[in-house]
Amino acid sequence: MDNKIVCNKDLIRRYDTFGPRYTSYPTAVQFGTDFSIDDYLGGVKHSNEDPIPSPLSLYLHIPFCDTICYYCGCSKVITKDKSKAAPYIKLLKREIELQGALFAEDRLVSQIHWGGGTPTFLSDKEIYEIIECIRENFNVPADNEVEFGIEVDPRTVDQQRLKNLSNLGFNRISFGVQDFDDKVQESVNRVQSTQQIKQHIEDSRELNFRSINIDLMYGLPNQTVQSFSRTLDTTIELDPNRIAIYNYAHLPEMFKPQRRINEEELPSAEEKLNILQLCIDKLQHAGYVYIGMDHFAKASDSLVKAQQEGSLHRNFQGYSTHADCDMIAMGITAISRVGDNYSQNVRTIDEYEKLLGQNKIPIFRGIELEADDVLRREIINQLMCHNQLDIEKIEKEWGIDFKSYFKSSLDNLQKMADDGLLEIKKTKLTITTSGRLLTRSICMQFDRYLEQENNNRFSKVI
Repeated sequence: MDNKIVCNKDLIRRYDTFGPRYTSYPTAVQFGTDFSIDDYLGGVKHSNEDPIPSPLSLYLHIPFCDTICYYCGCSKVITKDKSKAAPYIKLLKREIELQGALFAEDRLVSQIHWGGGTPTFLSDKEIYEIIECIRENFNVPADNEVEFGIEVDPRTVDQQRLKNLSNLGFNRISFGVQDFDDKVQESVNRVQSTQQIKQHIEDSRELNFRSINIDLMYGLPNQTVQSFSRTLDTTIELDPNRIAIYNYAHLPEMFKPQRRINEEELPSAEEKLNILQLCIDKLQHAGYVYIGMDHFAKASDSLVKAQQEGSLHRNFQGYSTHADCDMIAMGITAISRVGDNYSQNVRTIDEYEKLLGQNKIPIFRGIELEADDVLRREIINQLMCHNQLDIEKIEKEWGIDFKSYFKSSLDNLQKMADDGLLEIKKTKLTITTSGRLLTRSICMQFDRYLEQENNNRFSKVI
């Protein structure tokens, strides 16, 4: 399939609405507090009993940051006091012990990802302690067999720290850059040296990290097409394996730090569209393949290969090559997926401590998927990851008549098809190159919960 996408501004203006990012379906908005720890344990038991047990993907949430970035909507604890991490680490290790005891010994770990907050807020010794705890409680193969990733604030590492992370087993690294422009950095309170970041990338490459990712963000205050063009030039020069370019969603009523952003300095909707078009043109010209949503990767990258082979998957970390994994997420606010259940941990460290003190998995809400949810999740995943849907295959697997089961969805999609966003045939639905930037809007037509929701709880598609 041709991955060269087209940025059709007229179509984007027409269909750019508020909607989910579909890192799960149903989305976290549908999680309920009637989902109990017993429901989670039942899901784990059922998963363990599968004749071909799924491998495990582990996610660890480290919530600490030493400074506030004004654009941030993540769950975090802002402090410069490094000692505050120690009590949390003790709790995290206890959760690792409790979770590890639930899963059968034949459940191999194939992926570990550390996110935040800022995982590198922790010292190397603290990181080592947690890794040792993981190894003691889960079946983790040799380092080179596990995809072992960490998100890094460039301001928190130097050459020696990167070397230590490599020695600890990390083989994938993601640098949160957002923008190389000084003025933009100052306006979002994330000032960092371009030269320092260049050195980090160079060091990571010499340390043989398997994959290097750079995170950027468009729509930030004081960004212009000209300034972001320079940021893209610098990024392309650094030659990372992957680039994620997130759309900044200004929702100050939901995220307090964003209230410090001067709205008058935000780029207009038209300027944001122009920046988006610039990103697409520049990165495709530089040889990067558009995976979907915000993600670009080199043609040789495993994400591209997985997309070509039809095995790409989407989860709470974005696009993943580990489609068959159960995800065990640990730390406050972390969201797990085990079989057909989603569950989320409590939001505060106090609640986390209370439940772990009672030797309970610190879940406060979740959802057990019905058959219809699983069907729609499969459809949305196929569209988000592969830009097409094999209707014939869905009908055979699920024993349904697609046209009648999804009549209202297809009726809604017909206008999009008339506008050239997708092609609807009897046996196949295909998103066009003009429609790929609006894949979320297309997927929303299969989301049976959206009619019940206030869509302003979500970010805009573009």
